[in-house]
Amino acid sequence: MTPSTSPREGSDQFPPHQQQQSYSAPNGQDGWAQTTPPQQPKRKKQSNVIGLIALITAVIGFIFACIPGALIIGWILLPIAFILALVSLFLKDKSKWMGITALILSIVGTIVGVAVFLTVVSNAFDDSFGSGDTTVAGPSDDAVGGADQDADNEAADRGGSTDEGTRENPYPIGSVIENDEWRVVVNSVTPAATDAVLSENEFNEAPADGSEYMLVNYSTTYLGDNADGEMPVMVSVEYVTADGTTVNSFDNLVVAPDPIDTTSTLYTDGTATGNAVFEVPAGTADQGVLAVTPGMLGDKVFVAAN
Repeated sequence: MTPSTSPREGSDQFPPHQQQQSYSAPNGQDGWAQTTPPQQPKRKKQSNVIGLIALITAVIGFIFACIPGALIIGWILLPIAFILALVSLFLKDKSKWMGITALILSIVGTIVGVAVFLTVVSNAFDDSFGSGDTTVAGPSDDAVGGADQDADNEAADRGGSTDEGTRENPYPIGSVIENDEWRVVVNSVTPAATDAVLSENEFNEAPADGSEYMLVNYSTTYLGDNADGEMPVMVSVEYVTADGTTVNSFDNLVVAPDPIDTTSTLYTDGTATGNAVFEVPAGTADQGVLAVTPGMLGDKVFVAAN
């Protein structure tokens, strides 16, 4: 029986599958060590062509989505960019950042495009159906001239607008505001009318501390030609405080003396006249203005509260 052979001490014979490397032993004698093979470098991710195309398409679509006259181009490109971005994210060993960026841009661009579209439609609707032909005539030629000049001077002193019908330069009480559908006239404004309102109905509640009731008497006339008539509920009269807060007559549940009827149908040249109650800041009621809108699509103008 042949004895197995093994490397003798000091022999230079080793199994062929082992690599050999000389080293110095701690005691100074020569020795051998086995080395491991070098690791393979990681493969670099390749460029994502589809992601690049999606990103470029999304950027162009986003730009066009912000331009009112070119919205349709943005609406075509943004969905394409969205689909390409999704495809690019599922490609193996491809860069993903361009696809992610394109996906975000396509979503944000769509939201911006919808907002721009709604703005364009709103402006077009106002231009087509808004009552841009609203006219305002003063109580009389003399009154209008003097009141307008005083208001212009006062507004100029405050550094505000001198355009008629603004908060800074409101029309005087008694001005005739009308368009094709309605005519509205503020006949009178009575501040400090709390006692009159409370005495009108026992269930009327007192105004909050620091507030008082104001009575606004106005008339509204239907000028349209609808054979079925219209209700003056579409005519709006609001009070705007000195600090810009809007107060409506329906904010308080009180019965006004001789209230105006806004729920009965008026036919051509029919008129409703009466009072509306507003709960306004005490002591500064005369510093506010009235905001009058002659019909749902009418232009809002401002009338003085004193």
